[in-house]
Amino acid sequence: PRMAQEAAPVLLVVFARLVSSTWHEGSGYYLESHTNEVYAEETPPEPALDYRRVPQWCATLNIHRGEATCYSPRGSSYRSSLGTRCELSCTRGYRLVGPSAVQCLPNRHWSGMAYCRQIRCHVLPAVLRGSYVCSAGVQMDSRCDYTCLPGYQLEGDRSRICMEDGRWSGSEPICVDMEPPKIRCPDSRERIAEPGKLTATVYWDPPRVRDSADGVIKRVMLRGPEPGSEFPEGEHVIRYTAHDQAYNRASCKFSIRVQVRRCPVLKPPQNGYISCTSDGNNYGATCEYLCDGGYERQGTSLRVCQSTQQWTGSQPLCAPMQINTDVNSAASLLDQFHEKRRLFVISAPDPSNRYYKMQISMLQQAACGLDLRHVTTVELVGQPPHEVGRIREHRLSLGIIEELRRFLHLTRSHFNAVLLDKAGTDRERYISPVSPDELFVFIDTYLLSEREAARRAQSGDPCE
Repeated sequence: PRMAQEAAPVLLVVFARLVSSTWHEGSGYYLESHTNEVYAEETPPEPALDYRRVPQWCATLNIHRGEATCYSPRGSSYRSSLGTRCELSCTRGYRLVGPSAVQCLPNRHWSGMAYCRQIRCHVLPAVLRGSYVCSAGVQMDSRCDYTCLPGYQLEGDRSRICMEDGRWSGSEPICVDMEPPKIRCPDSRERIAEPGKLTATVYWDPPRVRDSADGVIKRVMLRGPEPGSEFPEGEHVIRYTAHDQAYNRASCKFSIRVQVRRCPVLKPPQNGYISCTSDGNNYGATCEYLCDGGYERQGTSLRVCQSTQQWTGSQPLCAPMQINTDVNSAASLLDQFHEKRRLFVISAPDPSNRYYKMQISMLQQAACGLDLRHVTTVELVGQPPHEVGRIREHRLSLGIIEELRRFLHLTRSHFNAVLLDKAGTDRERYISPVSPDELFVFIDTYLLSEREAARRAQSGDPCE
């Protein structure tokens, strides 16, 4: 039986460990997987853990972009034996995903899985009116520098860095239009006043305006007269102000100087005065020489200020008026006074007439006022053939006296008087003596020309 017993077949169960290395995607290291192949063997007793026979109990840790620092109960030579504890870490720029420490368990697996993921920040948003350039994209330690388009300035952080926590340092900057527009005014200019005027018409082109940012000019404002305006004598400052869309402002200015060419100031002639256009002595001004009543102009009547700042002609004189009584008709006599003098013609039947003597006495006392108003007295006194006619010291012929009476409808039978204006027109008649005041009021109210009235208002009454 012993032999038979020895010859009996034996069933052996053999456990063969087939190890294959498998990469777990995203894990960061390799793990070893185990498969068992079973064949017949005698059932052994429950095996005991033996560190000496199985020094590599768990798969060797290999963390991509990281490091495992392990501590084994059996010393540094047993880095993956049962009970080994490993602390996991990642190289700079990577973050550990999973537990920071694992332990080799009896089931020959590590207590957890972990891997190293690259630290990345989010993509920075685009900057309106600007841009940025990054040194390493969105990786950790990448530095992004911001710049703005021409004409804009950066407000905020000029650069941002991708930090270890996956966030960008600082805050997002903005590009703002802080630069005022460029404006250039026309050049300053000088103009000569136009002939006969104290002003000059000046034109200019609008200023050149440019915005260095978006090129949009909101508005351009003018302070001063518009181009094509008339500018008086002197210097004038024209200002322009431009605003862009961001309400930045820029200004410029230029000046316009108007010069009036002037001739020397003319002096009025003795016993006369000057009436000038415009300012009196500016280029193009015309001055007319006029004589007081009882005086006649001798010489040119008008003088003009030229561009050379010299007057044309020469200054005339005001000489006493010459009355020519040696004429053939009353019309020729009256023509000498046309537009020069007013005539106050007195008629009386004889020199002893009470009204006549009263009238002559009052007129003699008012000689200054008569001369101021350009009034000449004509006397027709008596009966033919002893009738007398005179103008001051000048005697009139009987024929002229007769014509004057017929022309003016003057009777010899009683006192009467007639006032003629400078045109020789009969303006007022009197049948009794008239006081100088009453006569002067009538002349000043109805017979003065605009020029005479203006001169009277300017110089007043020298007879007062």
